[in-house]
Amino acid sequence: MHERPNTEVPLHLDALDAALINRLQRDLPLCSRPFAQLAEDLGSSEAQLLARLQRLLAQGTLTRFGPMFQIERGGGRFVLAAMAVPQSRFEAVAALVNAMPEVAHNYQREHALNMWFVLATESEDEIAAVCSHIEAATGLTVLAFPKEREYHVGLYLEAKPQSAEAPHD
Repeated sequence: MHERPNTEVPLHLDALDAALINRLQRDLPLCSRPFAQLAEDLGSSEAQLLARLQRLLAQGTLTRFGPMFQIERGGGRFVLAAMAVPQSRFEAVAALVNAMPEVAHNYQREHALNMWFVLATESEDEIAAVCSHIEAATGLTVLAFPKEREYHVGLYLEAKPQSAEAPHD
């Protein structure tokens, strides 16, 4: 996983930021130059939208932007994994786990299994290898929960302009 951005900075979204975030969630054009088409739709330029997207990611307003794949169709695997990590070691173990390219989301929970993360690999065999690697590096057991069923939640969080400030470009 990646280092978390500074989330203490207040968010100031103008109308174009909000429109961009909303369109990225539901209606990104499927064409050879989606940001050029999106810019035209929003009355902006491709360069301006790409710069805004980079800023929103850098400041932590957005933490990730990318496609969602059904990795199993290509032979890969997703697995939800959990560990019971002593609180005194949590930050060190999180840093080790998050540094692995196969680790996607990683969350701390108030539970005996207090670290939960998603592993994504190109094959089923790689899941076991990654879990073994984490166990060897940490001395802690990794519980892997393979996906049994797919759910489509369709989460949409509407962004609304929060200020009448000038654009951040």
